[in-house]
Amino acid sequence: MFRSGVTTAARAATRSAPPIVDGMAVSVVGRGMATRKSGTWGLTTTPTRIQNAATIAGTAGKATRRFHATPTHSTAAAAPPAPAPATSPADDGQDTIPGTSIRVFRTVAGLRAWRRQQLLAGRSVGLVPTMGALHEGHLDLVRAAARDSDAVVVTIYVNPTQFGVHEDLGSYPRTWEADCRALAGLQATFQQGTSTSTSRGKIEAVFAPTTAEMYPSGPPSQEINGPGSFVTITPVGTVLEGASRPTFFRGVATVCMKLFHIVQPETAYFGQKDVQQTVVLRRMVRDFAIPLTLVVGPTVREPPDGLALSSRNVYLGTRRRAVANVLRRSLLAAEAAAATAATNTGGPRLTHDQILAAAHRVADETLAAQKQLPPHERALFEIDYLSLSDADTMEELAADQRIDPTRGAILSGAVRMLPVEDPQPGEDLGHSGGPLVRLIDNIIIQPTEEQ
Repeated sequence: MFRSGVTTAARAATRSAPPIVDGMAVSVVGRGMATRKSGTWGLTTTPTRIQNAATIAGTAGKATRRFHATPTHSTAAAAPPAPAPATSPADDGQDTIPGTSIRVFRTVAGLRAWRRQQLLAGRSVGLVPTMGALHEGHLDLVRAAARDSDAVVVTIYVNPTQFGVHEDLGSYPRTWEADCRALAGLQATFQQGTSTSTSRGKIEAVFAPTTAEMYPSGPPSQEINGPGSFVTITPVGTVLEGASRPTFFRGVATVCMKLFHIVQPETAYFGQKDVQQTVVLRRMVRDFAIPLTLVVGPTVREPPDGLALSSRNVYLGTRRRAVANVLRRSLLAAEAAAATAATNTGGPRLTHDQILAAAHRVADETLAAQKQLPPHERALFEIDYLSLSDADTMEELAADQRIDPTRGAILSGAVRMLPVEDPQPGEDLGHSGGPLVRLIDNIIIQPTEEQ
């Protein structure tokens, strides 16, 4: 759901160079109905100019804030294994991450008791939902939450309902000790004033519940038509990622609805890499009148090639990591085709199919080149989809449709990196032996004209 993800080959580069951040601002959504006037997004009282991915994805709200990555490399004491469930709500939250005052909660009742204290003290709360395996993208969201809120809650929970029956729930990286060290290091920068000069708050709590706590009626079904209490957002949750992973957005919406009710934050923070997720959650917040604001942060990327940071990148290994940026390069080619036709030729804009043809060409050429290599060297992949969709609904544009210059569009895609052939002795295959890895990415095509 939410986005250490670098492989052995990339770790050295990551240590020596900061992550790459898409050059976009972050916008706020929620609290009221978004309206669009003269090429702007915003509340009816204070519309704001579209500036970034967040607004294109329907993230409208009171203000637009710029959000830059400020990676910090700090060390902290080793964290203990994930704590056992508290024996009672009264005992919950007594454990802290070593060397910090960050409290660890495992029960809904314990966290709610803490939340009531914040409410009585008049302190605002920002929520950063994650599934752990924290990377710089997650930490950037925490930094943004600390700038905006008095208290930050980070959730670490691998949510089973967003995994399909044959997906990687069992092998998904669970890195509690490393996650605690990352949060402790970031907390130290807040206390020293080195992370950002505008930090307002700090990390106050980590919510790391069990599945029994999150789903008290019993283990939720991963089947498409299985039993359980679920939140479904249609049709936006059934296209693109929703078509490839039919239970994914049902699981995301369900767990986020639960977290929003449990934590009751004023703001919640998500990354642009999962752009369709932000559209689904924006719709849920609006339709269910949930009193919070969503903030979308720009995609953070691995140097030197701009692969989007993802917790699943640890599966890649050296060989597949070298090819994994094929999706990024394909989307950039499509973006360049659209921009060139729109600004340089003076002729008609390209159609949906003409724009995506540029992306398919890069993917096809890359795959053909890999197939020419011997099995012990190549890394094969399958393009799941390449899409050019409406910025508000994620609905695919028609084959002969051109991008509306007053609306912009979303370029997105998914690629399956197949297990390597003929693995060599001692070869870095990635986490869990290098299973199939599915990666996603997107690029926002900004409006070029006002309505």
